[in-house]
Amino acid sequence: MNYKSLLLLVIFFNCADAIIAQANQSVYGAHELFAQDFFTKNRNEFRSAKGAPGPSYWQNRADYILKANIDTTTNLLSCGETIHYTNNSPDSLSSLWLELDQNTYKEDARSNYYTATSDRNKTATATPHTDAFIFDSLIIEYKGKHFSGAYIISDTRMQIRLPQSLSPKDKISIYIKYHYIIPGTFGGRNDVYQTKNGKVYETAQWYPRMCVYDDLEGWSTLPFLGSGEFYCEYGDFDYTVTVPADMIVAGSGELQNEEEVLSQQQVQRLANARNSDKTILIRSADEVNNQPVTSAKTKTWRFKMFNTRDVAFGASRAYVWDAAKVNLPQGKKSLAMSVYPVESAGDNAWGRATEYLKKSIEYFSAKWFVYPYPVAVNEAGIAGGMEYPGIVFDGLDDKGGELYWVTAHEIGHNWFPMIVGSDERRYAWMDEGFNTFIDVYAADAFNNGEYEPKRDGEYAPGKGNPADEIIPLLKDSTAPTMMARADMLTEKYRHPLVYFKPAFGLVLLREVILDSSRFDYAFTKYINEWAYKHPSPDDFFRTMNNEAGEDLSWFWKEWFQYNWQLDIAVQDVSYTDSDAQNGTDITLINLQKMAMPFTLEIVLNDGTKTILKLPVETWLQSSTHTIHLQTTQPLKSVVIDPDNKLPDSNRQNNVWKK
Repeated sequence: MNYKSLLLLVIFFNCADAIIAQANQSVYGAHELFAQDFFTKNRNEFRSAKGAPGPSYWQNRADYILKANIDTTTNLLSCGETIHYTNNSPDSLSSLWLELDQNTYKEDARSNYYTATSDRNKTATATPHTDAFIFDSLIIEYKGKHFSGAYIISDTRMQIRLPQSLSPKDKISIYIKYHYIIPGTFGGRNDVYQTKNGKVYETAQWYPRMCVYDDLEGWSTLPFLGSGEFYCEYGDFDYTVTVPADMIVAGSGELQNEEEVLSQQQVQRLANARNSDKTILIRSADEVNNQPVTSAKTKTWRFKMFNTRDVAFGASRAYVWDAAKVNLPQGKKSLAMSVYPVESAGDNAWGRATEYLKKSIEYFSAKWFVYPYPVAVNEAGIAGGMEYPGIVFDGLDDKGGELYWVTAHEIGHNWFPMIVGSDERRYAWMDEGFNTFIDVYAADAFNNGEYEPKRDGEYAPGKGNPADEIIPLLKDSTAPTMMARADMLTEKYRHPLVYFKPAFGLVLLREVILDSSRFDYAFTKYINEWAYKHPSPDDFFRTMNNEAGEDLSWFWKEWFQYNWQLDIAVQDVSYTDSDAQNGTDITLINLQKMAMPFTLEIVLNDGTKTILKLPVETWLQSSTHTIHLQTTQPLKSVVIDPDNKLPDSNRQNNVWKK
């Protein structure tokens, strides 16, 4: 070999050594991860240090009376609305803020511009719009006096400027008359579409709603843009819907006047369904196909729902209708029902929708918190997967596993955020992520695992290992974090960060970091403490820490607050004095910023296997850790995380072999 060739060879090996050294260079910082700086806000009498509502916790209340009418010729919804608003805060309120979600359909709505691109050249005919809410009158009643309400409208918000401040612990009433054109198929959550037997109306976000005023932000007035969903006050609802007499209305809450709007046969079938575990038809496909047209007359359907944050409904003459009993803990019962067009019927399609709804509610009720409402409705339409208290809008073309998964997921939202009332517009993961998490175990339990596994999202199950599927997200240096405002997340990141990552994080917490007993106790405590209240992320983190008896601040930091990676490696295996009979040292290194407890599988030369479970404290002081074993024979292999439960970004360095 000549000198030049030798020089090139030396340079090559030096470069190779440098690359290997760089690959094994740790960026882990124990003092950064375990720094005692996670909780930056002191607790007070409103929210306790243990994560529960404090002794002086308060929240305001909004009770509604709504009287709606739908003109099915013009698709005009008109309504008289009464809001009885109670100020339970310690503050005087000089104005009131209301949400006007229908205004998102206006041509100049902010929601047209919040994505990275928008087309100013599109016309109203190319991009459908409506005139949104049109107000006919607004009257305020306070302390026995009536005032003509002075208000301004700013995009999807209305500010009512009071002539006299609303005192703490006082009440005020708002009387509104309004109307709007129901959007067509572009409406998404509030729409009308056509079937062969008539129009179907999916009616949500259909009335002005009180914004939340809380001890964290004051008035929550983020505009409705679409991705960030809702944050609502709790109260009682009494609402009526007047429609042509041949239409069925299925709504949140319980029907109050079934004798007035249903036939005697339908009343009897409904009574039978309340005591039947099998699905019973209330209105068959043949009855839908052969019904006479009576649209010249109208009927008024009345519903009530108590201690809820919202109501929605569906209305159509095209509905097939079926129902079955829901069995709840302690002998309680509810009623699951589905309404869908004839086109969606069938044993592999919406013929099983009520079964899916019933079984999901029964599982969630037994596992986490008892379903509190007398009725749950599954409505088929083009909204394609949307949730409201007591009613969900699912895809009319969904079948089989797809229909099961979307039904379980959407009705699961009655736990998050309908019961546990988090702010979806700021922290979408607190409803979508938690809900996807409880879906995982519901799918495992349904019909002996007919549609398992549900692992990585809203509609389709993960076919691979979720720990592997999340690694590309953790490696993405441009990815935002879960704590980002909901509307900031582009479509690329919305599902991974809002659904998948928080759900998988809770699976890790339940199955790897804690255990099912400790996790379930703490998570159930969180649900019970914050049922019908307004928790923040801080409240959730504190509750889990306190009730599980574990300082999990490091996990909240690395998984929720940041988007860090995990890479644990076997750095070295050596024998004492070069003889395995004198003992073995296994040196492990944490190369990335995330730390986790982990399992170490050690196989001796004769095949004897030892499993060590190492806690997260392995990384409390340093990025490296050496384990000394008393051995009498060489090792055959060492494997970190042999079951691949952790989202380790480089599994190649998890293995050492003889």
